[in-house]
Amino acid sequence: MSHSTVTQSAFIQPLPAQLEGRTVVIFGGTSGIGLAAAIQAKAAGASVTVIGSNAERAEQAALEYGLAGWRAADVTDSEAIYTALADIPHVDHLVLLAGTFVAGKILDAEIDYLRRAFEERMWASVHAIRALGDRLSKDGSITFISGCLADRPNAHGTAVLAAASAAMEALARGLALELAPIRVNTLSPGPINTPLFSKALGEGRDAYVSAWEQSLPLHRVGTATEAGAATVFLMTNTFMNGATLNIDGGARLV
Repeated sequence: MSHSTVTQSAFIQPLPAQLEGRTVVIFGGTSGIGLAAAIQAKAAGASVTVIGSNAERAEQAALEYGLAGWRAADVTDSEAIYTALADIPHVDHLVLLAGTFVAGKILDAEIDYLRRAFEERMWASVHAIRALGDRLSKDGSITFISGCLADRPNAHGTAVLAAASAAMEALARGLALELAPIRVNTLSPGPINTPLFSKALGEGRDAYVSAWEQSLPLHRVGTATEAGAATVFLMTNTFMNGATLNIDGGARLV
């Protein structure tokens, strides 16, 4: 076999890590990016369990989209996380997208409220990983979420949330080494049209979207489907590790 033939076959081989028959657990999987990722992972053959803060919404999502299961858990409650994961025998891909929009200036907001930015993200992730332990596949993956604030914080009460987002990216890099060969990555979405996006912007949503449509290189905000696809990419690409995947339509450039 010639060198050119070997090289050509290397380029056309499919990725070894597909989702057929794999078990996926998604915290924050009942709406927005998490739900989009759940739907796409299920379509690719995975057995998907979604975990959300609201039991009714979690059950509805699982039934509507034919998912394997659902759980309800407050991610700021470590016992609730352990309980939600207790009866799942094996997980190939753990996706941790839960988190609210915690906004408040440090001289004004309650400390316990601001602390939620870290509790919902970093400590919830630590508890979920510890809860699964050896049940998390060695050839699988963990995906965190950060956000554009990690790169570009603003003066409107988002400093703590920006710090929590940046912490997730640093945590992923460290755990990619500590938990190897399990792959650990972070999804960093920009302006994505989700329920959280609308809730965070409130009555000013339309004005913000209009401004982004003017300034973003693509002249639109992103969709949950696009960000969900990026999440699935992090699950399935076996050479993505310790990385932050920005899906922001070029927002970091303007």
